[in-house]
Amino acid sequence: MIDSAPLRCLTPSGWTPTQLRVGTDGRIQRIDPARAETARFALPGIPNTHSHAFQRAMAGLAERQENPEDSFWTWRELMYRFAGRLDPDSLRDVATQLYAEMLEAGYTHVCEFHYLHHAPDGAPYADRAAMSRALIEAAAHAGIRMTLLPVLYMTGGFDERPLEPRQRRFGHALDDYLTLLAQLRRMENDRLRVGVALHSLRAVPAGAMPALLEALAGHDFPIHIHIAEQMAEVDQCLATRGARPVRWLLDHAPVDARWTLVHATHLDAGEISGIAASGACVSICPTTEGNLGDGLFPLRAFLDVGGRFSIGSDSHVSVSPVEELRWLEYGQRLISHRRNLASEPGTPGTGEALLRHAWTGGAQGAGLPLGCLQEGAFADLIVLDPDAPALAGARDGDVLERFVFAGNRPLVAETWVGGQRVVAEGRHRERETIARRYARTLRCLLAG
Repeated sequence: MIDSAPLRCLTPSGWTPTQLRVGTDGRIQRIDPARAETARFALPGIPNTHSHAFQRAMAGLAERQENPEDSFWTWRELMYRFAGRLDPDSLRDVATQLYAEMLEAGYTHVCEFHYLHHAPDGAPYADRAAMSRALIEAAAHAGIRMTLLPVLYMTGGFDERPLEPRQRRFGHALDDYLTLLAQLRRMENDRLRVGVALHSLRAVPAGAMPALLEALAGHDFPIHIHIAEQMAEVDQCLATRGARPVRWLLDHAPVDARWTLVHATHLDAGEISGIAASGACVSICPTTEGNLGDGLFPLRAFLDVGGRFSIGSDSHVSVSPVEELRWLEYGQRLISHRRNLASEPGTPGTGEALLRHAWTGGAQGAGLPLGCLQEGAFADLIVLDPDAPALAGARDGDVLERFVFAGNRPLVAETWVGGQRVVAEGRHRERETIARRYARTLRCLLAG
């Protein structure tokens, strides 16, 4: 059993001086009162519920205007070109760097939405799980907990056109996809959960969805899908399927708490209520949605009907949970001309309200049993820097607000996953080694 140093932990009963007793399985066995007060605030680690790891290596490379109508769709062209350069070794190096950065920022779990399955020409690797294994190995090396979400990608649009050459490495026939899924499920362990991802309604034909869902019947897979990210997607879905994307999904699939709807940016009132009533969660990715010009999620209306959400860093133009949460709130302020829009009855602190959604919605999206520090939960936690000027004199009632809103200086001193400390004094235990390998790989990718 591992005993933590005295910590002021945020538990379901509030801030409490404690010592955590962690078993060899990485779960909290006991929470004992600490004998002395401490200024070392500890809170649950934050799940990142939407990640495309390879896109971290693109950050900053798509910020020159190539077209007066630059949008998500022109950005996608660069993404396709960059994706075509990656193989299992380079993907492993990029993902390991990303996951180390996530841990330093306070993420302890990543949901990896993975669609780079095959070689760049679309031919399967000899090991059809080679690219998935690269991500699994990267997560294990960095020390982050993972929900791997292999993506089903079948068509190039709502009209069910064949995949174009650059998309072929993403594609699977349904039977081949289910075979891959079964192979990956055999690799599961305490640090790795395998779920299911449908790339989008435009990439999974309407006729294929019932067969997929029938094959998943009886399983508790987390199920994720990109949906309603762009207005063009909404318009195309209306034109081909006679309904808006979220409405069509709610009407044609058994959407429930297993489902995470990624982005869901463009919703009408009925769709907002429908998602909330289903028990599904929305993964909101504000820095990517802002970077791509997607739009703003209707957060306040969603919360008013009991909606659940988590956060993701998606394309990783930022790897910071507090920036995702801050910009989620700031976007609402900019369009409403009001402040503290995410606060809720019983939780007037906006930072606390945002974090509580990130924890509970994140646990739901990742397929974790618990999203808080309590007996039986994984000992996945972050310890804030007691010497950080932004936290000077911090008290129970303001520490979460200051963590989220007091600027961009990193405030995470330690990160623990399964009772193992992977970040100390703000630095990942292998930061330099991982960064050197990443730099070599990135130079090679950019020279290609």
